[in-house]
Amino acid sequence: MKVSQNPFLPAHRSAGDDDDERILPLINIVFLLLIFFMIAGSLQQAEPFAIQPPEADAPEAEERLTVIHLGADGRLAVGSRETGPETLGAALQAGTGDIPERVQVKADAQVEATALVTLMGTLREAGVQRIHLLTLERAH
Repeated sequence: MKVSQNPFLPAHRSAGDDDDERILPLINIVFLLLIFFMIAGSLQQAEPFAIQPPEADAPEAEERLTVIHLGADGRLAVGSRETGPETLGAALQAGTGDIPERVQVKADAQVEATALVTLMGTLREAGVQRIHLLTLERAH
């Protein structure tokens, strides 16, 4: 009488085969992949749209403030969320519940000065005390 092997049952293991020994290489590979992605990954905040800031000789800002993006086409964003001028105050309060005293404005170099002045006026009306205009250091 011939006995067929059931494909749903585990194969007969020889002496010395242990579940820990079989799973150890898998755990090593998972940890190596985790380390690789931690080193190779980028933790930079994505910007909502492309902006080319103007160049200037001013030093860089030293602390992290709320960043307001103003695109060449007039789009506006607080942090990584797009917003409009009418909801700018609410967007500024979204993080902490209060209007920050100081903010950074990252405007495109192609933005008209009137749009930037209008944005600054809107920020002043919302309660912002100081506005830092971000620029790139001029190449010498």
